[in-house]
Amino acid sequence: MKFITSALASTFLAMSLATAHAEPPQPDMDKLISPELLQQIREFISAEIVTISVQAQNARLTNLSQEKIDTLDNQWKAEREAADKPLIAATLSSPLSVYLARIQGKSLGLFPEIFVMDQNGLNVGQSSITSDFWQGDEGKFQKTYDVSEDAIFIDEAEWDDEVKIWRNQVSFTLVDSAKKKIGAATVELNLTELERRALAGS
Repeated sequence: MKFITSALASTFLAMSLATAHAEPPQPDMDKLISPELLQQIREFISAEIVTISVQAQNARLTNLSQEKIDTLDNQWKAEREAADKPLIAATLSSPLSVYLARIQGKSLGLFPEIFVMDQNGLNVGQSSITSDFWQGDEGKFQKTYDVSEDAIFIDEAEWDDEVKIWRNQVSFTLVDSAKKKIGAATVELNLTELERRALAGS
């Protein structure tokens, strides 16, 4: 009898742990990613420091070959595992990265990651270290900058099992005062936190 009770207890415990770590239902992005939220994002991404920083890098890295872009991207990836990180350090210490990190911090978990790209799809500034330096081969750039001045791309939601949240990315084309394309920006959303705030306010 004791064995049966112990076995049942173990089974119940295993089921409880599985339930606790189970993936919750995906939040309704259509309801959560509102025009008001998108406008809020556009406002802090359209700040002068963003435009100036992107234009400066565009002027400095004009007509880059794909070979040079790949070299920079490979250097970034190598530095992620190295003690010496000159390219990463230079990017993260820029005024733009400091600005984006401040926005991320003020969001209190709503924006886990923010980064800005130039006309080549290379990072100009970011709130934290990204996995790569070149985004030009990804939807966040190809479905914004490569499409039009007012393009916006809302990526699919993904479950982050490490931190137990649903997240996705919103990307759009960056323009200058003349509405000319200069780059792109990506803001990652913590959909779990966004849903919590929506429920708390309802």
